[in-house]
Amino acid sequence: MWQIKYHKEALAELKKLDKSQQVEVVKKIKQVAINPLPRSEGGYGDPLGSKGGTKLSGYFKIKLLKLGLRVVYKLVRKNNIMRIIVVSAREDDEVYKIAHERKQKD
Repeated sequence: MWQIKYHKEALAELKKLDKSQQVEVVKKIKQVAINPLPRSEGGYGDPLGSKGGTKLSGYFKIKLLKLGLRVVYKLVRKNNIMRIIVVSAREDDEVYKIAHERKQKD
């Protein structure tokens, strides 16, 4: 299992969700963390590319359709870290814009 680390703003987003949503999101993240590599490498990762004018190659998404949420994460392969960048509603491409902004800051 990969080590899960949260961007401070992603952690704040997670804490803003109600308890039942938090449980579901964390459960899904832990499930993907068993093997977060891209599907092309046998993992559960759903790779992102250019979404809504953003360049998010090397980033991945987790869809929680029932909750209407998406999680965007990045892998730090050297240390086996799954870094959670965004936990947000999947309204249009807003989640990808947020991920792109945070990518620019890191």
